Amino acid sequence: MTTAQVLAFGGVVALGAMSPGPDFAVVMRRSALAGRAHGMATAVGVAAGVFAWAIAAATGVAALVAMSSVAFTIIKLVGAGYLVYLGVNALRSAWHSRDFRSDPDAERTAGSGLWGSFRDGLLCNALNPKAAIFFVALLPQFLSADAGLVPMLTLSLIAVVITAAWFLTVANLVAAARRVLSRPAVRRFIDGMSGTALIGLGVRLAFTTAR
Repeated sequence: MTTAQVLAFGGVVALGAMSPGPDFAVVMRRSALAGRAHGMATAVGVAAGVFAWAIAAATGVAALVAMSSVAFTIIKLVGAGYLVYLGVNALRSAWHSRDFRSDPDAERTAGSGLWGSFRDGLLCNALNPKAAIFFVALLPQFLSADAGLVPMLTLSLIAVVITAAWFLTVANLVAAARRVLSRPAVRRFIDGMSGTALIGLGVRLAFTTAR
């Protein structure tokens, strides 16, 4: 691979990471709800999901998922259900919360530990078959059919680093404004918007086709 190819790959991955989607909504809500550490853990989870899909694409597993209607449908329905589940929880929090400190969903989120935040980020990305399609379409443009392990791992790690950098930035920016975001009215607005977005993305994912 040339430097130009690496830079081009990184640019495409960066654009994909910065596109609004469920990953962004989950990282933003976790950061606003439970603070910087939880937001960063969610960001790392998203990056772990990206790494899994990049490796799967490089080894041909993601292509099988994209080509198999049964596997694609199972993953997309599970992923859609998970997004709807997160969205419903956010809407319930918006409906019931009157004070940030007494919000049961905030307490549940903070009490679930960093693992819970990491898990949300990981599952949000790993259960999205659109990520498989993205990498199946992208990697062949930069890897030859006989590419070895080193180029494959290099591109996978580049994708992870760029994704992690973007979402860690998002987590820190949102956490820095948490004093404002934790006000009851603002918090209900964020919960309502993120919940609606997650449910909408889940429904959209459920009707996504592999081709």
